Amino acid sequence: MIEVKDVYFTYPNGVDALKGVSLTIKNGEFVAIMGENGAGKTTLVKHFNGLLKPTNGSVLVDGVDTRKVSVATLARKVGLVFQNPDHQLFSETVEEEIAFALKNFGFREKVIKKRITWALNLLGLAQYRKTSPFMLSGGERKRVALVSVLAWNPKILILDEPTIGQDYQQKENLRQFIMQMKAQKRTIIIVTHDVEFVAECNPRVLLMREGRIVTDGDAQTVLTNPEILTHASVVPPQIAQIFIRLSDLGLPKNVIDVYEAREILFNILEEHAK
Repeated sequence: MIEVKDVYFTYPNGVDALKGVSLTIKNGEFVAIMGENGAGKTTLVKHFNGLLKPTNGSVLVDGVDTRKVSVATLARKVGLVFQNPDHQLFSETVEEEIAFALKNFGFREKVIKKRITWALNLLGLAQYRKTSPFMLSGGERKRVALVSVLAWNPKILILDEPTIGQDYQQKENLRQFIMQMKAQKRTIIIVTHDVEFVAECNPRVLLMREGRIVTDGDAQTVLTNPEILTHASVVPPQIAQIFIRLSDLGLPKNVIDVYEAREILFNILEEHAK
């Protein structure tokens, strides 16, 4: 679905943000892109909907070169939620914010009303229907930006730091929604520093450093390798840290899931109790 072929990108100020990035993201994959600030994560995903065009190399979305089509054309298929919601919001009310893209994409009025209600209820925003987005908290504005993209149901969903400003319950709501989309074979890409959220979701993980992809693998393998994580300035999940430190006692090192960890510990306790 998304093919990145030896992409280089240099900003007008001379900063080389991407240095020969190549990857393929297949239809229905769930991918987390991680790494230190300035690694090139956001720059990379902005190439997926044409906001940025490669200085060298190419990006193909469903076989279409992003340099040959408009951002508006790509946006119908690729929805991007910015890290800072203030870069995305502009309407007078939350309801109008959600409706804007739907109207531009030609949805019927009846469908628009249904999708607005669905979106508002999805992440607990119904009470803010007539409220200005700029009167809301940072976390609430983040949710408005998210549902304004989810409302038009893009084939590919890109979330840049989606958990910033969200409490545990909202993170769990987001996780469940992502899992539902994954079950529907939607393509989901998140850029995040939230290693605990990634551990709970268990996606494919790309680690970036200085404009390059340094590691690509499943979350369980990548997030339990301290050497690789240190190279990309990422801290292992808490469960992984505990099991790595207790590996001398016979515990496996590649555990990131809380429920799996609990099952392993219960089994050990049962063995000792016999």
